[in-house]
Amino acid sequence: MIARLRDALAEAGRVVVFTGAGISTGSGIPDFRGPGGLWTRRQPVYYQDFVASEESRVEHWDYKLETFDAFRDAQPNAAHRALAELERLGRVQLLVTQNIDGLHAEAGSDPGCIVELHGTNRAVECIQCQRRSEVAVAMEEFRRTRQCPRCECGGPLKTATISFGQAMPEAELRRALEFAATADLALAIGSTLEVHPAASVPLMAKEKGATYAIINRGPTAHDALADLRLEGDVCEILPALVDGLPGDG
Repeated sequence: MIARLRDALAEAGRVVVFTGAGISTGSGIPDFRGPGGLWTRRQPVYYQDFVASEESRVEHWDYKLETFDAFRDAQPNAAHRALAELERLGRVQLLVTQNIDGLHAEAGSDPGCIVELHGTNRAVECIQCQRRSEVAVAMEEFRRTRQCPRCECGGPLKTATISFGQAMPEAELRRALEFAATADLALAIGSTLEVHPAASVPLMAKEKGATYAIINRGPTAHDALADLRLEGDVCEILPALVDGLPGDG
């Protein structure tokens, strides 16, 4: 099956890759939805509640503080590096991710070719003026004061991630969907493909006639639609996929 996917990659002219939490668990970032994950113990703060009350803002920051060390210390794994190599070989033109860890860029993927649909944990953003700033500074301020950090303009700071109840960034989603509609291969990696509208990206490619390949450990919502389905550890499968793949031209 890996050989078939390698052949499909070699023949494709426009490839969109879609990644989820399963690609980063090998870097020590937990799958928050999985058994025993953080979301089984506490609920994320909804955006409208963050806007409405200081109590909810403190809860958001406390939630983020609990995971801060894991995100700060995480390093790209073999799967991230394999995708960066596929891009270098001219086999991937757009990498769309649900992840907020920034590990694709750290692994060497071109930031200009990455679409972070759910934002990033590597910055904070003022909900009033949208100015971004350094996450570590804000986190240390919260750790010290137990109050929501504030922007120079006075607005509350929030991690630059898309919270529940917050609108998906329109430009990023539009870019991902427009490219997917013209792709001839969509590769979904490490995602259960249950979260929408993000999961509509590879689905758009499939609906427009692209070959659809899925690599994941465990079932996904799109398994019945896949032309190629590889089950297993993405940190093993992706490097094996890259091995022996020729460059573009």
